[in-house]
Amino acid sequence: MELNFDTASGLLPAIVQDAERGDVLMLAWMNRDAYERTLATGYVTFYSRSRQKLWTKGESSGNRLRLVALRADCDADALLATVAIEGDGIACHQGTRTCFMKEAR
Repeated sequence: MELNFDTASGLLPAIVQDAERGDVLMLAWMNRDAYERTLATGYVTFYSRSRQKLWTKGESSGNRLRLVALRADCDADALLATVAIEGDGIACHQGTRTCFMKEAR
C-alpha cells in the first residue's frame, strides 16, 4: 500500500498501541523520513512539529518503542504502530505509561 503523505503538509498521524496490553499509548506525527527510519531501525521515529526535526522515542529517556507492526488505515493517511515498550514502560513525556490519562469531558 502506498501511504498518502500528500495530505496535511506531508504528515500522517501515528497512533501508538502497546502490543502486549492493547493500551493506546500516544499520538504523534510521521513524515516520510520518520516512516522510513522506523522501518529501517525497528524503533518508532516521529517528526516533531515544534522542533521541526525527526526524533526517535526514548532517545534521552531510554523508554524506546520497539516496532512490532505498522498498519495504515483504509485511506492510507493514518498509521497504527503496535509496539513493545523498552525501559521503564513509560510512553508519555510526563512520566506516565500512556498520554491518555485525563478524562476529556
